[in-house]
Amino acid sequence: MATKRPTIYDVAQAAGVSKSLVSLVLQGSPRVGEGSRKAVEAAIVELGYRPSRAAANLAAGRTRVVGVLIDDYTNLWFVDLVRGLHAALGPRGYRLSVVDVATDGQAEDPIDSFLSMRVDGMVVGMDPPRALSGAGLPPIVVAGTRELPEGVAAFDRVANDDAEGGRLVARHLVDLGHRRLGHLAAAGGAARARREAFVAQARDLGAAVAGTDWVGAATDEAGYLGTMELLRADPEITGIFAANDVMAVGALAAAREVGREVPGGLSVVGYDDTSLAASRLVSLTTVNDLSFDVGREAGALLLRRMRGESGPVARIVLPPSMTLRATTATPAVTGSAAAR
Repeated sequence: MATKRPTIYDVAQAAGVSKSLVSLVLQGSPRVGEGSRKAVEAAIVELGYRPSRAAANLAAGRTRVVGVLIDDYTNLWFVDLVRGLHAALGPRGYRLSVVDVATDGQAEDPIDSFLSMRVDGMVVGMDPPRALSGAGLPPIVVAGTRELPEGVAAFDRVANDDAEGGRLVARHLVDLGHRRLGHLAAAGGAARARREAFVAQARDLGAAVAGTDWVGAATDEAGYLGTMELLRADPEITGIFAANDVMAVGALAAAREVGREVPGGLSVVGYDDTSLAASRLVSLTTVNDLSFDVGREAGALLLRRMRGESGPVARIVLPPSMTLRATTATPAVTGSAAAR
């Protein structure tokens, strides 16, 4: 039969003091007399009492919990973001509570949920909702390229330079000799910034660009369907840039289905440089957007704000780079020739 764990009330009774005095001892308060302190410490040792960290944090006016708001559990970018956040916050005793508004946020407003949990801070990894414009909010850092709706306060922000990432892809494909390109769109400020920069740079370099109008989640199914749509409309396309790595994998599946060899018959580029892209089976050329570093920088910035440091709103932008793997090369044949 399990032995009941001693409580703070047991310690108080054994030491012959009040519960509030035990709490003061646990907090290291100088207001406790030496005799009472020794009696409480002796009772703690005798009973084997282990104080609740959560209770101690609440007594100090904090929970040591940081809320993280995302909008797609299936997007591997969030995996690296959360890893980076944990690297910055975990060693300081903080736990992360992650809510995906696409699933978890249906029954209860996620902002209200975090506020009811009394989180010490929040990291927003999606286009911020209008609910963030109210008063009484904890320190907030926005992670990633996001669009702030009108009325939402300006928050500290950490992001990869998504526009430069889009330009890197355009230059890479055009330098390889591709002149007819396709782009797979997705919803969100980051995907939009990548697309606009990619299209503008490609056209400046003399390439034609066709694109899909998809504004949903960046899934492999969306990448597959979008690629099929692009290749049906323009079989001469020899290079495709997807909004992220997951969509790029869908593009690879579509290329295989229609008989377009990758990379000779069709080059495919993703974005995020996730573990999926790095797998030997996929070996996807992609953009390294330093998602782990985005999370780590966001966590470090949030720590400073939670400590009460003031100052102007911060904007940290990290430079992306191309990761070249096996899905891009000089086009061996035109799209129509590959289809014959």
